[in-house]
Amino acid sequence: MPHDSILSFEEILRLMRLSTQLGFRRFRITGGEPLVRKDILGFLSEGAQLPGVEDLMLTTNGMLLPEMAFDLKAAGVQRVNISLDTMDPERFHDITRGGDVSRVIQGIFRSLEAGLKPVKINVVVVRGFNTEELPSFLTLAKQYPLHVRFIELMPIGISSEHRTDFVSIKEMKELLGIKDYIPTQEIPGGGPAEYFRPSGFKGSIGFISALSRHFCNTCNRVRLTADGKLRACLHSKHEVDLREALRNGSSDRDVLELLAQAVWRKPAQHHMNDEAWQDKRVMSQIGG
Repeated sequence: MPHDSILSFEEILRLMRLSTQLGFRRFRITGGEPLVRKDILGFLSEGAQLPGVEDLMLTTNGMLLPEMAFDLKAAGVQRVNISLDTMDPERFHDITRGGDVSRVIQGIFRSLEAGLKPVKINVVVVRGFNTEELPSFLTLAKQYPLHVRFIELMPIGISSEHRTDFVSIKEMKELLGIKDYIPTQEIPGGGPAEYFRPSGFKGSIGFISALSRHFCNTCNRVRLTADGKLRACLHSKHEVDLREALRNGSSDRDVLELLAQAVWRKPAQHHMNDEAWQDKRVMSQIGG
């Protein structure tokens, strides 16, 4: 995408500032991979200091965390989510087209050292790919203060062709031998995950059920794409063009009205259970 098509940091900060007037308090910087963007630390520092911003978070693939974890903490980032679907070096190398999983593991522990809290690990469970690794992720949460979240595969992009690889939360719990654990509410977030902290665990395990038991009635997310489109629902193709408003001289009042309209038009629920993803964008272009 041409650089001019992407929102500048100044434009994003303006939208953050305005959205706090509508009650937005939590902001997550995602991607793609946010840590590859030039001057990301300066942007995060400015965002964290905006009045009304109570929680600034980051979702990352973890590859650059070994060098950047302490700087992120100093910039005002409070916590990180790290995407890690496999800890097998060959599998990781294959699905990331050359990535080194040892760097992600190093980044996870570097984040703990830096005081980013909580550190959450996002694991999309895919039948025949990583189901046998679930006990290893469970051990990670038992031995370290990490919060491992198992996520149902959503039919988005290439995964829409792999519905038979879907593993429900119910089946995940059976694979992990989870029966009588009591859910805990002590993990910071405000998102859709259901958390458990079994006896003797330093961390926790969580489950995000986007399909088998969707959480649309409690969804509190809207997504801003890199090119300035606001999506009120991940699975909806409806977008509000904020970039045009930012660049045509629109007043703060006009931009606020666009933001408010987008929230009011948020769909009651997604339709991933019965519709394949039919969109011009893939997940990494939306900030899923």
